[in-house]
Amino acid sequence: MTDGATQGFVDKWLAVQPQQRVALGFVDESVRDQRVALAALEQEIVASAYGIREPQVAAAKLQWWAEELAGAPASGGRHPLTKVLFAGERARALPGALWLAPVLAAMAQLEEGTASDFASQVAASRGLHGAMAELENAWWFGESAPTESAARIATLSHLVFALSRLELDAERERLPLPMARLARHALARGQLKEDSPARREALREQLGELAGGLRGALALGEPLSTFRGLEGRTALATAAAAARAGEPFTELHRRQSRSGPMTAIRAWLSARHAGRFG
Repeated sequence: MTDGATQGFVDKWLAVQPQQRVALGFVDESVRDQRVALAALEQEIVASAYGIREPQVAAAKLQWWAEELAGAPASGGRHPLTKVLFAGERARALPGALWLAPVLAAMAQLEEGTASDFASQVAASRGLHGAMAELENAWWFGESAPTESAARIATLSHLVFALSRLELDAERERLPLPMARLARHALARGQLKEDSPARREALREQLGELAGGLRGALALGEPLSTFRGLEGRTALATAAAAARAGEPFTELHRRQSRSGPMTAIRAWLSARHAGRFG
């Protein structure tokens, strides 16, 4: 993308998922700009949902996005990313409900607290991340494409990333570890900021469950965009390695910022898989 305003939002997406820089080389140039714009748009919605600490401010930002996406088919959009997406007929051909669903799901979860257990945590996170996966699969593969695998990967990958923010988010209403796991290891909120044997065990358990879920989601063999496939493979490798590590939190951070030959292999595998579905 050559437009400076648009590139700034793409850079924000790549700052969160640096491995996607490698994936860009595996995406058809004729559709790359719009597919990247959609990924960057998803990151903007995620940032509004999780990155703003004041719920009222987050709600106002998400309301703006709801109005923007509702009006974009007619106006062509005001935001740089919306303008790129709605410059062609593909965006207008998708049902308006698909565009609005991620924003509405993000607004619905603003006041949610810490989940009671792992299953509840996954279910709560799937509202937003599942909706984004459905939009992305419809964009890449058509409205009839199955989305179960993509929805699971989007949700579980987010929860892997959320764990890396454990110390930063220890004071927030919604913690990245469910209450049942905290209770099992006798961890209080304040203890999440410091390394301890109990925190390490809680992290290993959480990472192990996330890795198992990601492994199962990838095994479904359903359509996944090149970006989603790489996200899932990277999250799986990160969670599995950190779950085995002596210091899981340190390993989690190290893996998330790491890129190398394996990233290229995962990107190639993801692109080859996406290519099977169109």
